[in-house]
Amino acid sequence: MTIAHNPVLRGSHPDPSIVRVGDEYFVATSTCEWYPGVRLHRSRDLANWEVVGHALDASNGFDLRGVPDSGGVWAPSLTHENGMFWLAYSIVRTMDGDDKDLDNYLVTAESIDGPWSDPVALGSRGFDFSFFHDHGRHHIVGVQWDQRPEHPSFGGIVVEEYLADEQRTTGEATLIYSQDGLVEGPNLYRFGDEYCLLLAEGGTGWNHGITSARAASLLGPYTRDPEPAMLTSRDAPGAALQKAGHGELVQLPTGELALVHLAARATLHSGERYSILGRETCLQRVSIDADGWLRLAHGGRHAAVDVELPLAERTVAARETRDDFDGDSLDLRRWSVLRAEPDADLASRPGWLRLRGGQSPASVFEQSLVAQRITEPHAVVTILIDAEPRSARQAAGLVAWYNRSAWAWLQVTCDSERGRHLRVLRRDGHVTHAASDLVPVADGEIRMRMILDGPALSFAYAAAEGDWTSIGERLPAWQLSDDHGDQLRFTGLFGGVRADDLDGVGWHVDVDYVEMTAAE
Repeated sequence: MTIAHNPVLRGSHPDPSIVRVGDEYFVATSTCEWYPGVRLHRSRDLANWEVVGHALDASNGFDLRGVPDSGGVWAPSLTHENGMFWLAYSIVRTMDGDDKDLDNYLVTAESIDGPWSDPVALGSRGFDFSFFHDHGRHHIVGVQWDQRPEHPSFGGIVVEEYLADEQRTTGEATLIYSQDGLVEGPNLYRFGDEYCLLLAEGGTGWNHGITSARAASLLGPYTRDPEPAMLTSRDAPGAALQKAGHGELVQLPTGELALVHLAARATLHSGERYSILGRETCLQRVSIDADGWLRLAHGGRHAAVDVELPLAERTVAARETRDDFDGDSLDLRRWSVLRAEPDADLASRPGWLRLRGGQSPASVFEQSLVAQRITEPHAVVTILIDAEPRSARQAAGLVAWYNRSAWAWLQVTCDSERGRHLRVLRRDGHVTHAASDLVPVADGEIRMRMILDGPALSFAYAAAEGDWTSIGERLPAWQLSDDHGDQLRFTGLFGGVRADDLDGVGWHVDVDYVEMTAAE
């Protein structure tokens, strides 16, 4: 037996999709506007996981330049059939009110380590498409979107056959389930003579949950579970795991079922809840009750933090909390960048990352930023950089990044009046605020530190050797969350290094190391 301590994937790991191949388990999670796309994880005991890599990168033409914040890659579906991994995913390119422009794709690989194929188009009917393999036939099931103002946006759950030999869908979808109110994340399973449709309901916020429906045939009719939810936290605002929903089932070698699902740990500010870390991946045991409905094995409908699993515990190597950039290339199992492959150079100055400056923090095209997920509500990120900006159009430093409208940045920059100096800027909505006085700083290497303390964030700086000095005010970290403002926000907080070269003259910053420590 082993104990899975939830979340099993901490920090931004939403929309988990799981498959078992032999005695190994694999989980794919959404990455939205971050590059590379679709993070992949491996485990032998469901409790201890390692990052394998990603399925989407420049090798198969992956490029998200131009997609909006919290658009990009949504809800991957990972399956294994005929000796191949199949990965379906959506790329959301527009999400403006009732309108959504998106494309669905399939990539395949013989090994989870790749290489992954070029994408095959699956149409643009809706989002959250998953594969269901049944007796040699392949079907995709997903949400059908309706853009007409006089109709509900949710057009129901549809099934369409995929013709693998021809690498195309039939182009004809069948509506199999509909209800008042949106359901998402559909996944089909077959248990004996019945088909089970697992559904996410209530949006991906505090009202989230999972329900199911059953039918005697693939195309229905489907009967919904009489209980309000199989899993939810909507009626438990004080529960440790909030927003519980959007999940997938996997069968263990014992025949038992486990469920991976997303959830969020809430940080409180003035009595309100904020999920600063984003939506994370959790795991529960599931059983089928006497009436044939899926239920949490421990009873009730609230997610458990610690889950006992009937599997022998396996250990994986702990990921280093510090990157000294001693390799030949940027480790993209750890680092993410915005929308496209970064201009990151580890050869020009061995042992340092050379990051060439890019466009402003408002850009959806050519930002220069390398960042990693913040995994706990109390975290410290420390960097050492060497940067010599020559104007106010050049700046580099340590950033707490949520999206283009929510970030805080300790930067070194320069102007003709004050020379080289430090300052803190923060962005909230459409306005950038000066969050510190300007601090003159001598030439040479600079250490920078970011301290996340629940709902608050602060910065400090130091020379390459010596004591730390605080800079600026304590900032509202709760604004760097999924739950602040009136926009759809799905991505969680990241910390890392960014560089701006707004004149495009090839200016760069060198980074000696980045270190992160974190605690619950």
